[in-house]
Amino acid sequence: MLDIALIRKDPDGIRQRLALRGKGAADGLAKVLEADEERRKLIGEVEKLKAERNTISKEIGARKSKGQPADDLMAGMKEKSDRIAELDRLTAEVEARQETLLLTIPNLPWEECPKGAGSADNPVVVTWGQPKKFDFKPKDHVALGEALEILDFAAATKVSGSGFAVYRGAGARLERALIQWMLDLHTVSHGYLEVSPPFLVREASMVGTGQLPKFREDMYATEGGELFLVPTAEVPVTNLHRDEILTEGDLPKKYAAYTPCFRREAGSAGKETRGLARMHQFDKVELVWIEHPDRSMQTLEALCGHAEAVLQKLGLHYRKIELCTGDIGFGAARCYDLEVWAPGMGQFLEVSSCSNFRDFQARRMGLRFKGADGKNRPCHTLNGSGTALARLFIALVETYQTKDGKIEIPEAMRDVFGAERIG
Repeated sequence: MLDIALIRKDPDGIRQRLALRGKGAADGLAKVLEADEERRKLIGEVEKLKAERNTISKEIGARKSKGQPADDLMAGMKEKSDRIAELDRLTAEVEARQETLLLTIPNLPWEECPKGAGSADNPVVVTWGQPKKFDFKPKDHVALGEALEILDFAAATKVSGSGFAVYRGAGARLERALIQWMLDLHTVSHGYLEVSPPFLVREASMVGTGQLPKFREDMYATEGGELFLVPTAEVPVTNLHRDEILTEGDLPKKYAAYTPCFRREAGSAGKETRGLARMHQFDKVELVWIEHPDRSMQTLEALCGHAEAVLQKLGLHYRKIELCTGDIGFGAARCYDLEVWAPGMGQFLEVSSCSNFRDFQARRMGLRFKGADGKNRPCHTLNGSGTALARLFIALVETYQTKDGKIEIPEAMRDVFGAERIG
């Protein structure tokens, strides 16, 4: 959520920066300012009435001390008190309306964020490795998975409908091994604290990290909407410190967590949907940082480096892109995507998205720290998929397929998988 004080101070500048995101991004700003003006007028009237009521109260006391009647003043005081109560009610309504409007406005892109209209304008920052060369035509993961009986899409459709998969045998073991291997890498080598959070969260938690109210149609809610299935571990993990005031010495906090993720993908029409590429349920290992504002941009580079280490240790060809102003996510100020090459599908697939939200999420969830000056300031929050398991699974099996239809296991994770190959 944007700081209302910042909006008041420079509304035109905020409008211009939001407009870089594309059409409609700044539409709610005028209504926020209207509500803010209305709120300030109401507060001004309340303060004036309270001052008048205090004056009357003193006069009533003076009359009574002299034994003089004060019925006329008492009536006027009651009238003002009733009006103050009414104005307080109206002020609360305006404040609630203003906060609701603020929750729909996206974050400000970082000042140096690449400018562009959409994904075609995202610059490639780094390309790592080379696409694997085959002396045969590589199969995609669907053909490989069905031939080796490690993926079963037909059974998943029968049980749950489209957008789901059943991992069987060595396929289920490979997915589980990837989760364990990544958690071990991030906790042992990168210094994260592993947490296992709930997979259902309250609405306030979804609001805190920015999924609600904007993306409600993409979320799975329980009956009555009291709880939501997590769309990513970012939600429960970042909200572990909601409504807290940390000390400066508490920062940074670094968490790694595995959760299944649930999304309706209501807005994914026309996007890649074959096999595991886009699912309603998928697994992720998420990295979350709660950081000091002065360090968050440097932290983003470290966070992204940890996500890249996964792909490098698995020997997977990938590229790192920086999202431009027209493609960056709703809550992010700056974001890198890691896209891994899937040779069977013949395309890059996004597997990790590493974002710095600055104070956007922290303001929404009341997450602060007490600085050396004794003042409370919003923390900065960051997260990075470390990695989306389904798409990592795609890249791994397609990259390490053999001519005879088997799958080699990368050396880095053979111990945790317990074998050198599938098939």
